[in-house]
Amino acid sequence: MRWLEISVRVPTELADNIAEILSRYAPNGIAYDYGPVEADDTDWERPRRPPPVLTLRAYLPMIGDWEAARQRIEEGFWHLRQILPFPPPQFRELDETAWEEAWKAHYDVLRVGPFVIKPSWRTARLEPGDVLIELDPGMAFGTGTHPTTRMCLQALAEWLRPGDQVLDLGTGSGILAIAAARRGAGRVWALDIDPVAVQVARENVERNGVADRVEVLQGSLEEARALGERFDGIVANIVAPVIGRFCEQGIADLLRPGGWIVVSGFFQGEQEGTVRQALEAAGLTVARRWAEESWVALGARREMAAGYAP
Repeated sequence: MRWLEISVRVPTELADNIAEILSRYAPNGIAYDYGPVEADDTDWERPRRPPPVLTLRAYLPMIGDWEAARQRIEEGFWHLRQILPFPPPQFRELDETAWEEAWKAHYDVLRVGPFVIKPSWRTARLEPGDVLIELDPGMAFGTGTHPTTRMCLQALAEWLRPGDQVLDLGTGSGILAIAAARRGAGRVWALDIDPVAVQVARENVERNGVADRVEVLQGSLEEARALGERFDGIVANIVAPVIGRFCEQGIADLLRPGGWIVVSGFFQGEQEGTVRQALEAAGLTVARRWAEESWVALGARREMAAGYAP
């Protein structure tokens, strides 16, 4: 197998448009390179000023009609360049061994609150109280490098209570489900519609020794409802339209009274307002906001009914 590495430096406001184009053809996810990030120094109440540019990298398998895929990627970039100029993408051909080393080079040890996220090929020095997560992102989203993942980890550090029953919708690499289990959740159900993500998440769950508490399943809200469970907490790091649809479809009914939900995957401004309205329309009370760069996470709770005894 040979791979085509695609790297492009883009204005931050176009990063997700670029990623959307790349993700159509690159099965191994997108690496967002923001430069050095010290998550412990992040002010979660106020967004950091985003860097003016960042580098995105993706890897296209050179099989089938890959040359046509490359052309479509370049055409998509050309159209975006008419909106906001940025340099043309750089291409590099790699063999299988070089590809494995290339994409691994973009992941390093990261600390977010008590969590230390260590790729399986790195080493980490731990301090008392650290919660280690060993992760091989493979072809699934979720390495801790993206602001939305970091904010969800911070939310788990703040809101998760020992013994909580947790649902992770859109689990990707399984990072949030594993974090919940390592932080003390009683049981975690991790769902994703992508069969590749399900496979990667299961491997990461086994690697972290939490398979006795984390069950990884293929599916989404409908399959979560079919479990017949009521959850103490739900985390969904997806996108604004899907969060809105989940709210309309009764995601709040899956929460026990007094339960919490953390959602991310959207920007400040109009998207944040839309998600906040959807949560409130579902009968949830928004109680917490985290922000990093231009991204936001919201935490909401289901009110405890009068006279309810958990």
